[in-house]
Amino acid sequence: MPAVDDVWLYLHLLAMAYFVGGQIFLVAAVVPALRGSADREPLRAIARRFGQGSLVALGVLVVSGSAMASSKELWGSTTLHVKLALVAAAIALVLIHARRPQQHAYEGAIFLVSLVIVALGLSLAT
Repeated sequence: MPAVDDVWLYLHLLAMAYFVGGQIFLVAAVVPALRGSADREPLRAIARRFGQGSLVALGVLVVSGSAMASSKELWGSTTLHVKLALVAAAIALVLIHARRPQQHAYEGAIFLVSLVIVALGLSLAT
């Protein structure tokens, strides 16, 4: 039977893979495949579904990350503080982008912030 810490790590990595991997998939495959189409509704529907899943993934990331930070006594870590500030920024950007989906700069900002968050997470894990 896996240890509780392993379960939190698994959930954290799974949610991170959904959130960041989904962004990569959208940028690399979905948007180019549907670009130029007169009917934008399929792209909007995909983006809405991914956005809903992303909010769930962000919730899982916050809960599992908090559990791991407590377990490893990382709350005093400057790296964790920077990561948490960027997580808050990512959540804010997701919410703003949901209200203003036509402003595509938010997509790029969310993706870049997400990559930095992943790098900081790897730094905390080692």
